[in-house]
Amino acid sequence: MYKYIIRRILIFIPMLFALTIIVFGLAQLAPGDALSGKSLADPNVDPEIYEQQREALGLNDPIHVQYWNWISSAAQGDFGNSLIFNGRSVMELIEARFANTLYLGLFSLAITIIVAIPIGIYSAKKPYSLLDYGATGFGFLGLAIPNFFFGLIAIYVLSINLGWFPSQGTLSSPGVSGFAAFTDRIHHMVLPGITLGLAGTATYMRYMRSEVLDVLGSDYIRTAKAKGMSERNVLYKHTLRNALIPIITLMGFEIGVLLSGAVITEQVFQYPGLGTLFLSSVMNRDFPVVMAIALILGILILIGNLIADILYSIVDPRIRYD
Repeated sequence: MYKYIIRRILIFIPMLFALTIIVFGLAQLAPGDALSGKSLADPNVDPEIYEQQREALGLNDPIHVQYWNWISSAAQGDFGNSLIFNGRSVMELIEARFANTLYLGLFSLAITIIVAIPIGIYSAKKPYSLLDYGATGFGFLGLAIPNFFFGLIAIYVLSINLGWFPSQGTLSSPGVSGFAAFTDRIHHMVLPGITLGLAGTATYMRYMRSEVLDVLGSDYIRTAKAKGMSERNVLYKHTLRNALIPIITLMGFEIGVLLSGAVITEQVFQYPGLGTLFLSSVMNRDFPVVMAIALILGILILIGNLIADILYSIVDPRIRYD
């Protein structure tokens, strides 16, 4: 096990290096930059001034020099300063938003697990029942409806018409603190959390149903039933342990996917997280912020994959990596 973990961590290093090249290369391929946009938008300012700023920021340096300057600073946690947000530190901007996105991602994952796994198990135990058909229909709808469209419907019905949940922000008032702040934050995350986890819930539910059905048809399950083992013990002692293996693996991937998928959802609900910061930075060509967020999200996805592989080796003793 330890050898496998060390081997996976060693593989993680070149993947991280490749990720930095991809992020930097995509930013270089994008047309223009924040300063060129300003020069076009404000013809009253002498273009020479923007050219001097570009030279001072190193934007005219050769690409390999720019990459080395960026990656060497990023390795020390310094992603430079924003070209749009009053020259604020990129890390300062990200730190102010990262916690909100992390809370939203974990809240959405919790909703997904709580809803999808019990329904998936019940659908497998009672196939072709009314609830199974309902769950199947929900699954198809969850996969077919885009997140932003579902979010708009949720805002219109549950927020505007019924007034059950707020449609934006993280707190009702900045002066709220303690347990009241905790419950208020949860209240604000209900709609974006459900919207963000809609597709994941449908996917987990379908996976859980198919895995439980597959395990219930196995020879060792039939043998356990033939020996008189109760349905409850068959389900919880033998079926779920094997059926949950792919679900646990998916959870590792889902951590990074949820955080990156929050980009659109946060914009719909005006939720102050990394998603809204990322989109506003893209629109303003603020590439220091864009590259930093893309790199951080990419690292989180790689870490999620690493966690998934390790969990897979733990929950399934048949897996051998030595």
